[in-house]
Amino acid sequence: MARPLIAEINLSALRHNYQLALSQSATSTALAIVKADAYGHGAVTVAEALQDLAPAFGVACIEEAEILYQAGIQKPVILLEGFFEAEELPLIFARAYQPVLHSQWQIKLLLQALEQTPQPAKSLKLWLKIDTGMHRLGLHPDETPQAYQQLVQHPAVASVTLITHFACADDPFSTTSDQQIQRFNSIQQALQCPVSLANSAATLNLPASHQSWLRPGIMLYGASPFAPGHPLGDQLRPVMTLKTRLISVRDLPAGEPVGYGGRFTTTQATRIGVLACGYGDGYPRQAIDGTPILVNGIKYRLAGRVSMDMITVDLGSQSTAQPGDEVELWGKHLPVNDVAGYCDTISYTLLTGLLPRVKRVYL
Repeated sequence: MARPLIAEINLSALRHNYQLALSQSATSTALAIVKADAYGHGAVTVAEALQDLAPAFGVACIEEAEILYQAGIQKPVILLEGFFEAEELPLIFARAYQPVLHSQWQIKLLLQALEQTPQPAKSLKLWLKIDTGMHRLGLHPDETPQAYQQLVQHPAVASVTLITHFACADDPFSTTSDQQIQRFNSIQQALQCPVSLANSAATLNLPASHQSWLRPGIMLYGASPFAPGHPLGDQLRPVMTLKTRLISVRDLPAGEPVGYGGRFTTTQATRIGVLACGYGDGYPRQAIDGTPILVNGIKYRLAGRVSMDMITVDLGSQSTAQPGDEVELWGKHLPVNDVAGYCDTISYTLLTGLLPRVKRVYL
């Protein structure tokens, strides 16, 4: 018998979420973001499941791109952080990866490499990032027109797509995104080139950002950037369901401490369940007492500190749960956003934080 902890990955839900993104604009296409091992879902399997729908995939770096290439994924791959050193450029040229250039030093190294190793005419597709207000990566808006012309006029360059990133798109009441769109559009209108603005939150909530390319990321995996009640966010389907089973159930009287440090103490006679999962699997150790856990579809509360391999749950005095019963830690019936809120974190960290010993099962 194998340890019962598994992450079920529903590929039909994944495809539904991609199509929901694509349906938001009749004039845009959607770059499927599969960085960080597709947010913990398995980049190769996710790309295989989407390659008949998505025209291209986005990853963080060349190492992630190579995983897709070695697995036989044929679609174009965009390197969202570009390259980190000149030594990557020969492989970028050979594989036709599309780097996002966000700094002048990258542009300089790229042009030097093209002088040393000329590439076929119109063989390179590049992306150029503008800092419109996030102040993380990107050229200053004033630098962008000259850099764009420098790149697009090179004989080896087929196209340059302008790209930016929103700082507050997940806040429906913020005016920051509108300001960023205005800054971006003032540059794009002068250059008349393909562009990409919309991350998941903007795809769902900022129609003005729906231009050439959408960039759905977290929404592909069924986690909404918004609180429940958002008309589109609520249509997303969870892709990952983290499941395990009870391995022990014991009866305790009132006043008994549970787990390391005795953080939780029973206030009445109750049943304590032990389940196979812990921070050694990537479940957050900072989860507080009361974090929801479903046992046989019924919501109970985490009780006591998360251990390396086990979690304890307060089943109450009336539960009939027994060892072997199914537990859902997040997923189809328990939104990962709900769990993240009890862990002082966001859904991204839960989904990407699962460790390799958690078996992925694809449905």
